[in-house]
Amino acid sequence: MQPDPVVTLSIFFALVAVLVLVLWPGRGLVARLRRMRRETERVRLEDGLKHLLTSERAGRPCTLETLAGRLEVSRGVASDVLTRLADLGLAMAGPSGYGLTEVGRSYALRILRTHRLWERYLADRTGVPAVEWHAEAERVEHELSAAEADELATRLGDPRYDPHGDPIPTSGGDIPEPAGEPLGRMAAGRTVVIRHLEDEPRAVFDRLVQAGLAPGGTLEVLEPGEGDEVAGRVRIRVRGEEHTLRAVDAANVTVEPIEVSAREVGRARTLADVGRGEAVRVAAISPACQGPQRRRLLDLGVVPGTRIVPELVSASGDPVAYRIRGALIALRREQAGWIEVVAEPVERAG
Repeated sequence: MQPDPVVTLSIFFALVAVLVLVLWPGRGLVARLRRMRRETERVRLEDGLKHLLTSERAGRPCTLETLAGRLEVSRGVASDVLTRLADLGLAMAGPSGYGLTEVGRSYALRILRTHRLWERYLADRTGVPAVEWHAEAERVEHELSAAEADELATRLGDPRYDPHGDPIPTSGGDIPEPAGEPLGRMAAGRTVVIRHLEDEPRAVFDRLVQAGLAPGGTLEVLEPGEGDEVAGRVRIRVRGEEHTLRAVDAANVTVEPIEVSAREVGRARTLADVGRGEAVRVAAISPACQGPQRRRLLDLGVVPGTRIVPELVSASGDPVAYRIRGALIALRREQAGWIEVVAEPVERAG
């Protein structure tokens, strides 16, 4: 029985089509897999450079073990990364570990600059939650060119710090040294300003954000850390509310002491604490309020000195309608908690 020529031709053209899809130069499956492999290698090398820079700035040695842990790979893969970086003239072996060459440091600073600029963009121009900024920036740092990063910086007004308080390297590679000390070293009774929140590991950063901590904000140390990093605790007051942090979490908060009177600390309040009918004046918007939420409050006229009076409370107690510049505006308790207020001065007769 002779094979059906139509079936034979159909099979032939199907095989040709499959071969074309797999082997087409530049667009076939094989070419795409090769590009993906090259991109994966480039991302891994750039992550390695960033770890070398982070270790250098922290005064810690970079070893096979620390790099393998950071990249979540085996020691063998980490060794391959360091060998490749050395072959490219970006890294070199030293007496206590591995370090960057001048070219490697410049490359690493560019990646770090892009990362922190993108976090600043997410904080100021989008509604992306704070706990997602780092992961998003980890992806974009490998995609933007130096020219695109410079353009982004210009659009953002050339910011000096990212939303975590980390300095953003300049296009020329300059980066200031961080200021401050770990929160756990502060004595009881000290009032401090938060300079930096470490955004890794994410679980720790999430807990710090939930406690109301943000760069630029202030807090009072009620009880300093006692015991080791596992069992120790640090008790603090943030915007009138007390929180207890694990010592290991407090180590991720960098602060500087400031001089504030006990009276000023004691009267710290937010709009969420104000009762119906009580007139207050805006003192500040918390640094924890970022992006579209902050812009909305500013657009509503919530600026230092603005008079606000709670007038209507919903049946559930949230939201509350506030009289702001003649308009009745509903704010959720979370939003009201971002607005720091002081009592309205009482005018004396005569």
